[in-house]
Amino acid sequence: MSKKTTIYDIAKELDITAATVSRALNENPRISKNTRELVLATAVKMNYKQNRLALALKSGKSKSVGVVIPFINRNFFSSVIRGIEDELYPKGYHVIISQTHEEKDRELKIVQNLLNAQVDGILISTSHSNEEKDKFEHILKKTTPFIFFDRKLDFPDISSVTVDDYQGGFDATKHLIDQGCKRIAHFYVNHEIELYKNRLLGYKDALTQNGFEIIPEYMVPLKNDMEAGMEAAERLMKLPLPPDAIFSSTDNGLLGAVKYLQQLSIKIPEDFCVVGFSNEPFTQFLEPSISSVDQSPVEMGKMAAKVFLEQMDSEQSVKIHKQLILPSKLIIRKSSSKIK
Repeated sequence: MSKKTTIYDIAKELDITAATVSRALNENPRISKNTRELVLATAVKMNYKQNRLALALKSGKSKSVGVVIPFINRNFFSSVIRGIEDELYPKGYHVIISQTHEEKDRELKIVQNLLNAQVDGILISTSHSNEEKDKFEHILKKTTPFIFFDRKLDFPDISSVTVDDYQGGFDATKHLIDQGCKRIAHFYVNHEIELYKNRLLGYKDALTQNGFEIIPEYMVPLKNDMEAGMEAAERLMKLPLPPDAIFSSTDNGLLGAVKYLQQLSIKIPEDFCVVGFSNEPFTQFLEPSISSVDQSPVEMGKMAAKVFLEQMDSEQSVKIHKQLILPSKLIIRKSSSKIK
């Protein structure tokens, strides 16, 4: 195995002191621009890799930030990461991305490992519910800043950036009512997680405030994937009085429902209207194109990163907290445009 290049190797190559090399690599203003550029060029040539952990122990800052998400292959989360990196990369931060696959024990281990790696902060979309938040209590007592985004736990002194899920659910359901739909079903994912609970509540309130009865059989739990959506739609359409519309808290589940309805030759939107949530890219390219509630994921990522940077810039960073709620926006497309 080849020997790793050290600052002493660079110093020997340039015939300068190791202290000068260290200062140049850390952009110390005492080092001239010419010397800094020469050191950096030599470091690249010699394949020098800075030890981030050693840097963290010395300076108290690693310039690394952990980002914890359920799945990286969902457009929503990859877009949030883009927003986070857009804000943090120009400030010299390195982003470490971890995915939990909705496994709660794995999530706790990932967070602990990031803390052990001396990250400067953790931005997390949690798989835990508020009923289980005691599992996070001891971790959040650390001085490392935490920021929840999208999925959060209710800790009054921890910052969060979310979208108005309740209003999104209300607007989507009200839109279906305005289109003349009479029997509106709802797909929901784990309602113990706050954002899904809020979308469900928005659905219920839109119905009751417009004189509609809430029918338990029309509220169907499912996993966030296409296969589960097909099974849920089949279950609904076998009811004695099937629905004539679906508001789904997930676009992926709704995709399965659309496929199933098309297999039955049910016309969308003429005979059946659908609205999803997340505004995944595929929704605009399907035929018919799918109405969906947009969550502004890039903006959410940027705001979460900005909150982190504010905490890092403050002398009392752990005491600063913000609860930011971004507005949701219903994007109306063909799948729910029954009335021209």
